Amino acid sequence: MRLFLEIYNGEPVPRERIPRLAFEDFRYALTEASDPRCRVSALFGYPSDGGIDLLAVLAADDTGTLLVTQTTLSGDSYPSFTPERPEVHLFERELAETWGLKPLGHPWLKPVRFLHSRRPGHDAWGRADAEAIIPGVIDFYRVEGEEIHEVAVGPVHAGVIEPGHFRFQCHGEHVFHLEISLGYQHRGIERALIGGPDKRAIHYAETLAGDTSVGHATAYCHNLEGLSGLRASARGQALRAIGLELERLANHTGDLGALAGDIAFLPTASYCGRLRGDFLNLTALLCGSRFGRGLVRPGGVAFDVDNARIEEALGRLDAAARDVRGAVDLLWNSASVQARFEDTGRVSPEAARALGLVGPAARACGLARDVRKTHPLGLFQFVHIPVSTWHTGDVFARAYVRALEIQRSVAFIRGLLKELPAGAIKIPVGHLRPNHLAVSLVEGWRGEICHVALTDRAGRFAAYKVVDPSFHNWSGLAMALRDQQISDFPLCNKSFNLSYCGFDL
Repeated sequence: MRLFLEIYNGEPVPRERIPRLAFEDFRYALTEASDPRCRVSALFGYPSDGGIDLLAVLAADDTGTLLVTQTTLSGDSYPSFTPERPEVHLFERELAETWGLKPLGHPWLKPVRFLHSRRPGHDAWGRADAEAIIPGVIDFYRVEGEEIHEVAVGPVHAGVIEPGHFRFQCHGEHVFHLEISLGYQHRGIERALIGGPDKRAIHYAETLAGDTSVGHATAYCHNLEGLSGLRASARGQALRAIGLELERLANHTGDLGALAGDIAFLPTASYCGRLRGDFLNLTALLCGSRFGRGLVRPGGVAFDVDNARIEEALGRLDAAARDVRGAVDLLWNSASVQARFEDTGRVSPEAARALGLVGPAARACGLARDVRKTHPLGLFQFVHIPVSTWHTGDVFARAYVRALEIQRSVAFIRGLLKELPAGAIKIPVGHLRPNHLAVSLVEGWRGEICHVALTDRAGRFAAYKVVDPSFHNWSGLAMALRDQQISDFPLCNKSFNLSYCGFDL
């Protein structure tokens, strides 16, 4: 019996080819049959004639393939996969909240985004459909004992920041446990995409996580291009790749500056704050938007660059890269910085693998997870960037991986600007193939972005699933705080720098 359909990143396949397994076989495929080195990129449900279909997408880094399988659940409960495969714990909580499917035996079952079930009369928490839901009102885990105290932070924070709640269980300054509660302003973007694509869909993609506009728009366009049976133009792919790496440069530079600021190391903090703006302005030079809005479009890009702008971009890039190198070298040459970074917020490789961490957070634990290398699509099929890893899993590692990636992204952009392919920047995208599936993985600056699109018989989106890297990595932040001082939380939090809105789609 075939358990999985093996496909490649961006490859469209008829939905009828996806194995439809009995639940026990689906469970076996997810928890035992797949290679332990595979990670779960997506697990979600959507309505079908027989109940709710569950579809799983696993990424196999060794082979560069994606493994897809599905089953149908007709009841309201099923035995949880989480005890055998911890990385699906949030996916299962999401299934419970969205479709009223209760995973029996789940060790940490509670709401994710505080929503009513989309199946009237089916609620995993036993609530009536009309019962009021108050975001954030749940039972938190508590550590009992003498001198144990609880510290609650948020959901309202100082400054311009999305809402999120952090509940610490402490003995003095020592943190035993951190629980993170999000989902305070759910936007319903996945639901809004159903029935598309339409004119609004690309704008939804660009604003899924505002600091990852290029990454999410690229993933969305890959799915459209695959489902319509074409590839973006070569020049368009190159300009997309430049935009994606500029997004990485701006955010990594800003993060290194913010990490310096959290330990009051002002030279790097002040320099990197300015230099982040230099990279954002380079993106604006490409498309007029500092965040890359309007750059990526189905079939390629909406803006071209002439020789004069290429020369200007190269000059600005070299100047910014030189200044970043000087500012970041100050971190590595300061004993006081290293004393705060090293051994703070450590996550073991075993924990990172069990939780399914992605991006710099995973690479800082020694896991070589980088979609640009393992599942390349677009220009990354032909031009490669070395994977940057470190092994200690602490704040230092997460900072150092960012610094390595800055150097390599600069070299990549410089080379690409000097040898941009000729030709059109965009080609027309036609109708989507009916009853097909496509999966797009893009290595955003936080890590793996996953978009899954399924079309109906009319070639419209029957279901659309988005997994932002933050969805995988918030649990990593909670693990990083165990057995740390509570005063280390701002530093650990910034070393992950996860998205609230990317989680709360």
